[in-house]
Amino acid sequence: MQIQGKQILLRDWLLDDIPPYEKWHTGWHDWMNYDAPYYKSNDEKISDEYKKKLTERVKNQTFKTSRQQLIIADSQTNVLIGMVSRYWESKETNWMCNGLCIFDPAHWSKGIGYEALGLWNQYLFDSFEEIVRLDLRSWSGNHGMIRLAEKIGYQLEATFRKARIVNGKYYDSVGYGVLREEWKTLYPHRFEVFLNQM
Repeated sequence: MQIQGKQILLRDWLLDDIPPYEKWHTGWHDWMNYDAPYYKSNDEKISDEYKKKLTERVKNQTFKTSRQQLIIADSQTNVLIGMVSRYWESKETNWMCNGLCIFDPAHWSKGIGYEALGLWNQYLFDSFEEIVRLDLRSWSGNHGMIRLAEKIGYQLEATFRKARIVNGKYYDSVGYGVLREEWKTLYPHRFEVFLNQM
């Protein structure tokens, strides 16, 4: 699967993605300061078992029909720069959460997250006709993610005050959401059409 943007494309895993993915999960990197750092330990190395399973999945192309994650790749070089993902908050009520991570700070603040999240959200609304909303979860110290959520059309729906601790300091946990009808109003001709008109 491949979804083309302007600066990036969303696509399935390739074997060439595994070494850089492992590199970005070995030791400590800047992206870890923002991606739920209240859960993180200092050892982020991926396990050999996970690497083996991932390698087999890529070799055998055993991806689920409705993807749970896609690689964010540079449109010119096809090199991995991040990921988008999704999970069910409540499948019983058609409530899905999603997110993204861009590993290399050299790619931050360039509109890549906007493209990736918009294309991913369009894919999710298209692929799951039953979902009525999409969520993004973050924390008040992740200013980039908050700006992105608001720019793309999410609304702040929940603030849990002093619910996260990062470097000994309390931060709020925040929840953003967008309804299907709101997405259709914002991007009536689909997100990629809007993107290409920018």
